[in-house]
Amino acid sequence: MEKLRDSDVREVLLGKLQTKHSKEPDTLIINEMGVCLGQSRVDIAVVNGLIHGYEIKSESDTLSRLSSQMNDYNKVFDKVTIVTAHDYLDKVNKMVPDWWGIIVVTNIKGQARMKYTKRGRKNPSQDPYSLVQLLWKDEALAVLKEKGLHKGVLSKPKNVLYERLATNIPMGELKQLVYRALKSREGWRVR
Repeated sequence: MEKLRDSDVREVLLGKLQTKHSKEPDTLIINEMGVCLGQSRVDIAVVNGLIHGYEIKSESDTLSRLSSQMNDYNKVFDKVTIVTAHDYLDKVNKMVPDWWGIIVVTNIKGQARMKYTKRGRKNPSQDPYSLVQLLWKDEALAVLKEKGLHKGVLSKPKNVLYERLATNIPMGELKQLVYRALKSREGWRVR
């Protein structure tokens, strides 16, 4: 039997997520979202009142990049769910943090079937600086202006803007400002 590819699993997962969030106009589903200034790219991100990353490891994938991806995802996402082939389940269970969700994918005659083996919980330790790196420079400037924190940094590089945001806005408020900017952004690869 032919192995399931990332695209096979992605198609089924996207369908499930679109159905789940279809009555939520304030929800954005993003394909291939870069985090930590592009160091890693999560397969699918769902942005609404929180940001939930979904990482796919199909039968055709390897787990070689998972450690570095985990490090980056743990800094940014409120929740993370790994969608993994049954063959990788034991390894994945040992690798990922206990707050991550796990969906196992079974290949039934070439069709991806998904089932939660563990529901995820909220991330206990997001990093504010990594979170604000999701913003484009003009979005970071807009938030700084809105909060009256823009004086002296208008012409500074992005890292200075990010630092000012991360150190001056409480995490709960910062999350909502970042998520609002992401949801109103034009030019995403959405489906």
